[in-house]
Amino acid sequence: MAKWKYSGLDKKGKRIQGSIDGKSTYDIRKVLRARGIRPLKIDKATAFDFDISTWLVEKGLGKPFSINDLTNFTRQLAVMISAGIPIMQSLELLYKQEKNLMLKTTIKKVSTEIGGGKSFSEALLLQKGFDKLYCNLIKAGEAGGVLEGILVKLAKHLDERQKLKSQIKSAMMYPTIVTLIGIGVVYAMMVFVVPQFVGMLSDTGQEIPDITKFVIGASKFLREYTIFILPTAFILSGVFLWAIKTPVGKAVYDRFIMQVPLMGALTIKGNVSTFARTLSTMLSSGVSLVDALEICVDTMDNGLISRDIARVKKAITEGKTLADPLSRINYFPEMIVQMVQVGEQTGNIDTMLGKVADVYEDDVRNYINGMTKLIEPLILVVLGGIIAGILVAMYLPMFMAGGGPER
Repeated sequence: MAKWKYSGLDKKGKRIQGSIDGKSTYDIRKVLRARGIRPLKIDKATAFDFDISTWLVEKGLGKPFSINDLTNFTRQLAVMISAGIPIMQSLELLYKQEKNLMLKTTIKKVSTEIGGGKSFSEALLLQKGFDKLYCNLIKAGEAGGVLEGILVKLAKHLDERQKLKSQIKSAMMYPTIVTLIGIGVVYAMMVFVVPQFVGMLSDTGQEIPDITKFVIGASKFLREYTIFILPTAFILSGVFLWAIKTPVGKAVYDRFIMQVPLMGALTIKGNVSTFARTLSTMLSSGVSLVDALEICVDTMDNGLISRDIARVKKAITEGKTLADPLSRINYFPEMIVQMVQVGEQTGNIDTMLGKVADVYEDDVRNYINGMTKLIEPLILVVLGGIIAGILVAMYLPMFMAGGGPER
């Protein structure tokens, strides 16, 4: 497709101009009319109109839009739809004010697809950045004529999910930074400080204790092999990150992380809250239980939990209730099973799942705060112990020399 520049008049008679992709002027006029624009002039774009940043975005090489960008877009679109502004006009307004180039280009593509006859949900499915949950909820909103309400729910769902992820990341940031700084301090002491003591110790003729010999040996090893250690660590990190993205590696990693103290409980609680919130949002929007569970399978971060949810979905298709297969998952909390049973009996399963999500999101936040308070002093004690051990190992021979005759 070629790029065309156009100028025309909108429904209010205001002169507008822009660019659009198309095969011919006929296609361009058709799309513009669908957008409510009366074209006055259409010309093929020249090399002087080339914008490298826009080109990178169109080729998928630009910076992707974030969850926050998507949340703001969804919330603003909900406000416009509730004000009675047509979807095409709403997208045009959002396109003009959007700062993120990737999202701006995506809005433009969605608008073009709608102008070509596709529904909003069908247009979103063709774009990157909109997952199954988003597209299916939009589809349900279009089918039920409640797109405004669905957009509000989506914005709230995205906001809650992002807040939880941000809290987990921020809670782990401080221990990570402290650990890295501590490792840097220990490395600097071993490479630059310890060698200063070696000459002093050799001049005393004092017998060197085993702990001092160990520290001196470790210091010598680091000084001689740092040029090999750092690249090797970098390569091993890259191999590890690659391995956990493969199906087999991710399965092994997900199973391992669930068995790690503290992290295992956090993984389970986080995925349970995501499962409950997603399923509640889908069911309250009119999506069937089987389709909602299918989407939950895709939204789980842990592959093991995702496979277990897939088994739950299979049991539902065989005629079982939701609570029955959930109760067979040994790590699934008993409370959520009981709440689901009550919801099934009263016909308010989406409401019950929403309450479960609220409880577990609060539980995750409290757990993170408690874990952070436990990890931080533990890291400080370990690093402090290592540094103290190095200092004791270096000064111990001097104390021994000062406290007794040479051997």
